[in-house]
Amino acid sequence: MALDQSFVGRTYPPTAPYEVGREKIREFAEAVGETSPVFTDPEAAKAYGYSDVIAPPTFVFSITFRAAGQVIEDPQLGLDYSRVVHGDQKFAYRRPVRAGDRLTVTSTIEAIKSLAGNDILDIRGEVHDEAGEHVVTAWTKLVARAAEEA
Repeated sequence: MALDQSFVGRTYPPTAPYEVGREKIREFAEAVGETSPVFTDPEAAKAYGYSDVIAPPTFVFSITFRAAGQVIEDPQLGLDYSRVVHGDQKFAYRRPVRAGDRLTVTSTIEAIKSLAGNDILDIRGEVHDEAGEHVVTAWTKLVARAAEEA
């Protein structure tokens, strides 16, 4: 069943704040093989002009994908998550994510397309800090594969 096109442009409420911790940043940096000390050493980060350690660029995916759960779990949309694969991801930063940031995400459905029986869903996540400053925009493309014919 195709996704409901009337959902294009729908914006979901902001998430509860997510507090970015140094340890989470360190763990993520290690997991993705980032070795720069700006991700693990507060003094090194300060030497580069940051107030604290910063997160690797893809760190914010864990926050924005959790926020996209509001879209994914919306029963009215009609998405069968058991058929979903991750299609694409991109980010546009205003500034790096820093330890101590308290971030909220507002998700919007930007596009719904159908291609060869597959539904393609584009979700934009706007990430803001506690002061309301825009930190990053993340775009996630999900592909709900067509049901296999019996």
